[in-house]
Amino acid sequence: MRDLPEIFIRLKALIASYSPPLNSRQDSEQAFDLWSDKDLVIEGRKRKEVFFASAIIQKNYVGFYFMPIYVEKEITEVFKPELLRLKKGLSCFHIKDLTPELEEQITEALRVGFELYEQRGWV
Repeated sequence: MRDLPEIFIRLKALIASYSPPLNSRQDSEQAFDLWSDKDLVIEGRKRKEVFFASAIIQKNYVGFYFMPIYVEKEITEVFKPELLRLKKGLSCFHIKDLTPELEEQITEALRVGFELYEQRGWV
């Protein structure tokens, strides 16, 4: 599937499956995100929230932003090459074509990331 609005809808549904307990701050036809709203101390700094994931329609791709990969770089070990090839920067993936295999890999990444947040007490 190469239709960006359709890719966005599919990614949004995958991410939204974690709401609740995570909460959305931005929910539009172009962008969707989820956050954990909880008083936390991360690396000695007090926080009231932590970002989890989002999907944003960009000009030529849908950006899938996935904070657990930034928090724990070793999480990439569970990703398959098809998903890793789309990684641009620390926590962003450029999705231009969403195959069933890639959708399955993103579903697994979200599951592993959510479990990491649970283990750290961030959810």
